[in-house]
Amino acid sequence: MEFVRLAALFAITAVAEIVGCYLTWLVLKQGKAWVWLWPAALALGLFAWLLTLHPTAAGRVYAAYGGMYIVVALGWLRVVDGVALTRWDLAGALIALIGMAVIALQPQGA
Repeated sequence: MEFVRLAALFAITAVAEIVGCYLTWLVLKQGKAWVWLWPAALALGLFAWLLTLHPTAAGRVYAAYGGMYIVVALGWLRVVDGVALTRWDLAGALIALIGMAVIALQPQGA
């Protein structure tokens, strides 16, 4: 159950980061209105705050979070960008999730 809770928190965190970066990208690369930088900044602030909700060392949180970020980024690629995922994308996502679990769920004091 701990893994499910952790994975959900990481997924929400990844969405906040991706939204913040995507909105910034739209402004800088697609010429969208500068007003979109306000919600981008809020999303990135939310992302940073969500990372603080973990009780372990920051570096370990960031390392484990990277696995979920890969999975959410691939979901974004499929849903928002409309790009079909390959079996290699799916295999990489599975490997990333396994890596996240190994880092995040290691025994305390290890």
